[in-house]
Amino acid sequence: MTKLYACLGSGNCFKPWLAMHQLGMPFKLELVDVLKGEQKTPAYLSVNPLGVVPHLITETGHGIGESNAMLWYLAEDSHLMPATREGRAEALQWMYFEQSKLEPFISPARFFTTILPDQREARAEDIRKWQTAADAGLSRLDAHLAHRTFMLQSGYSIADIATFGYVHVLEEAGLSMADYPAIAHWVAAVADTDGFRPLSEMGQSHSKAA
Repeated sequence: MTKLYACLGSGNCFKPWLAMHQLGMPFKLELVDVLKGEQKTPAYLSVNPLGVVPHLITETGHGIGESNAMLWYLAEDSHLMPATREGRAEALQWMYFEQSKLEPFISPARFFTTILPDQREARAEDIRKWQTAADAGLSRLDAHLAHRTFMLQSGYSIADIATFGYVHVLEEAGLSMADYPAIAHWVAAVADTDGFRPLSEMGQSHSKAA
């Protein structure tokens, strides 16, 4: 059975978890508490020497790192993978954009604003810088989504899941969804797709996909 090593609350870990639910794929979720340093223990390093999550072990025992690479692997030959070469290239374009213009700024701002709020004041200057950088990417994304329901004209795909991971929790990074109306509509549309399960359910009854 496919096995996903993940930590609760992580947008990157959420991506493959959501994709497997929406694809109806059986899998086992192995929780790793990164706040306690479990990703650096000998037991976990024997699974993934890089000591990071998420990490996917396929049915054949092959290990895959990087959340968007996991999405690409999981979605092959499914409705989540764009059917045309152009569509697949556009999906990759936005998946690269998510990892370079959105996640690197939303994630740390969220971490020190919501996950470790006791450090919020000490990291206030960094948080402001991350929020400013995130706004630039979010504004571009909002403009892209202004006249479409999903990331690609062809419909819901891994491009949406990849982008949704951290964008849908932007308010936990101290940003306001009201500033990005097209993103807000898109978040609602993604949450209405078949088989969708929210980040808050990750870890609940997690032995296999429902």
